[in-house]
Amino acid sequence: MTAVATVLVALVALIHVYIVVLEMALWTTPRGRAAFGTTPEFAAETRTLAANQGLYNGFLVAALVLGLVGPVDHRFAFAVFGLSCVVVAGLYGAATVSRRILFVQALPAALALVAVLV
Repeated sequence: MTAVATVLVALVALIHVYIVVLEMALWTTPRGRAAFGTTPEFAAETRTLAANQGLYNGFLVAALVLGLVGPVDHRFAFAVFGLSCVVVAGLYGAATVSRRILFVQALPAALALVAVLV
């Protein structure tokens, strides 16, 4: 993987680490509510669902990290798999939740995927 691809994959992984923290630990805090535009009542009612989402985002991070530091023969496959999953999740989120997800999640992953594939 080129240096540019490595940096972009790491960036996407870091974005998702932040999302994991927001969804699993900060969901009901002012920072978490501001990030997702929720009310205190809604955040309290959906805390468990958000933590579940955060866990799934954690699995995306795991795939991306394996793409960076996993077994050398498998890094490419893990990076492509992880980034492809992020792109699909970002497109789905943009279509169903908020267009902002397209720019925060899908676009960086798509750019990283192109860099990995080139």
